[in-house]
Amino acid sequence: MTKTLTRRTVVGGLTGFALAGKAYAEPDWPTRTITIIHGFPAGGPSDVIARIISDGLSRALGQAVIVEARPGASGTAAAAQVARAAPDGYTLSVIPSGHASAAATFANLSYRAVDDFTTITLASEYPYVMATNVESGIKSVAELISTARSRPNPLLYGTPGVGSGPHLAIELFAIQTKIKVLHVPYRGSAPAVMELVGGRLDFMMDPPASMMPFIRDGRLRALAVSSADHYFALPDAPTLAEAGVAGFDVTGWQGLIAPAGLPEPIVSRLNSEVRRILAEPATIERLHAFGNEPRPSSPEEFRKRIESDIAKWTAVVDQVHFEKI
Repeated sequence: MTKTLTRRTVVGGLTGFALAGKAYAEPDWPTRTITIIHGFPAGGPSDVIARIISDGLSRALGQAVIVEARPGASGTAAAAQVARAAPDGYTLSVIPSGHASAAATFANLSYRAVDDFTTITLASEYPYVMATNVESGIKSVAELISTARSRPNPLLYGTPGVGSGPHLAIELFAIQTKIKVLHVPYRGSAPAVMELVGGRLDFMMDPPASMMPFIRDGRLRALAVSSADHYFALPDAPTLAEAGVAGFDVTGWQGLIAPAGLPEPIVSRLNSEVRRILAEPATIERLHAFGNEPRPSSPEEFRKRIESDIAKWTAVVDQVHFEKI
């Protein structure tokens, strides 16, 4: 028997087909609690930024937005959970620039660092500060390079861990300046910086939050910043490019993502709201307090930034024959 196709049948069938092919945005989204996940300890930069965004979104969207810290495996465990979540706008994540370096340094991730996520916006950015102990006698980047070339043993540098942003940034610096350095990894920035303050390391590059207290009290000397532009908290410090390392431009960042397939209307709404939050004077003040600048972007710009960083760090890893984690 031939079945008559009514308008309702056709529309219903097409709607079902569309839902099977891509995520569907609820017309009244959001209607329940949104969770922002990150993979780092409470109180750290990713946590602070997640809470700034959650507070602003709660007000703007009229729904509770909560933050869950799920530390482990340098943030990759939390990223894997987000990659597996439904792309419905109720699971978001704040990721750091370590998301890109992990893609270059981990041997086996259970997710694709770009394609398994929807980028929403870059949120904040900061340079690494290159510093030495004031007793070292090294007063400039040029002096550090000449010291490294004249000493029989490589310069010792500390980092918060193998495969961290500072680790890869210094290896890139060493490649570009053709100097020998020896990596001493620590479990976090604090013990590494204290070893530099104690004179047991020759130099470091690390986020401003860990360096600035000791630069201000005169125990560390800031030689340069890793960004292409001057840094608001160290206006007199040259960039590494100005100090003679042509084209050097490395920054850390945090940004907002969701599982792959998040509907465009939700992406657009979140991007617009986070831009507004990041422009608030209170937000700028909170970010400046731990050394970050607000840095909103389009979703496409953020995706390209992650891709670019992965390519940069993969090239460094390949060149220094880094044993992947």
